[in-house]
Amino acid sequence: MTEISLKSVRKSFGRVEVIHGVDIEIGDGEMIVIVGPSGCGKSTLLRMVAGLETVTAGEISIGDRIVNALEPMERDIAMVFQNYALYPHMNVYDNMAYGLKISKTPKAEIAERVAGAAKLLQLEDFLMRKPRQLSGGQRQRVAMGRAIVRKPSVFLFDEPLSNLDAKLRGQMRLEIKTLQRKLGITALYVTHDQVEAMTLADRVVVMNSGVAEQVGAPLDVYRDPRTAFVAGFIGSPPMNFLDPAVFGESRSKLPQSLSAWLFGNRSENGLSVGIRPEHLSLCDEAAALLTGQLTYSEPLGAETLVHLLLPAGKPLTVRQDGQVSVPDVGEDCHVCFNEDDVCLFDEDGKRIAGP
Repeated sequence: MTEISLKSVRKSFGRVEVIHGVDIEIGDGEMIVIVGPSGCGKSTLLRMVAGLETVTAGEISIGDRIVNALEPMERDIAMVFQNYALYPHMNVYDNMAYGLKISKTPKAEIAERVAGAAKLLQLEDFLMRKPRQLSGGQRQRVAMGRAIVRKPSVFLFDEPLSNLDAKLRGQMRLEIKTLQRKLGITALYVTHDQVEAMTLADRVVVMNSGVAEQVGAPLDVYRDPRTAFVAGFIGSPPMNFLDPAVFGESRSKLPQSLSAWLFGNRSENGLSVGIRPEHLSLCDEAAALLTGQLTYSEPLGAETLVHLLLPAGKPLTVRQDGQVSVPDVGEDCHVCFNEDDVCLFDEDGKRIAGP
């Protein structure tokens, strides 16, 4: 069994601290996805697990060993990179076999392992080809095959699908998840793409400025974000954030408990009201809780994204069924929502209990 444990892990470059005490426990065979914007520290965290960056403070364990002082080759890991890192002068077979040859694995065993990985990844017909003769998806399969033949305890993925087009990324996501479950290997996967995070992960770690803001199952993080950052990053299109003042004209129409909470004895200074686009709907003026002017719409087939401008210049995005007709640009749109779908955040961006 191979678990990964990060305890109060910190990383500094000189006087600049970039990872601020991260604690994560990863179970045997679990797929953890670290997600966040560029510069949040997710790749630095992965590189510390891999041994490519030193740990300034804290402890990293793989299995029953503390690995802080171990070299990458001593950690029993395999890493798949964004740029494939294939040797251009070697064919697919030799690329996949290279690590085993270096470790002086017997030739018969190398052939057996490469054949097994090639069958698993549907690369059997490409073993004699050079990387330049392969598509992007096939090159990524070779990179994964090279990792598989080593039979590591842990897979580390550093944004492996970033160079692929949208359709191929979707296909490769499915292949990676299927492969990881079939092999039962513990995996740590880094991406900036929240769609990858939601579809691949058993649990996600949402990073923000070197801090793990929330760790949990993808749908739990989506439904119950602890901070405004998490709420805005997870979900596409992102959550709408509104000042309570935009509800002033419709205050009498708001559910009594919500109205009392927003405008009662609690000061609304710094308070932010979050509502996801899919929790808003176009409605008649009589039922409207918000009214804005349509600036443009995005018909996507099954759904349409409707973009409005509320009074005081506040933008609002509504996700609407693609079959519902949308007013013309410049016309008023009336919007309603369910009180239970509202998220409330304080001036520091922390989730607070509502009415």
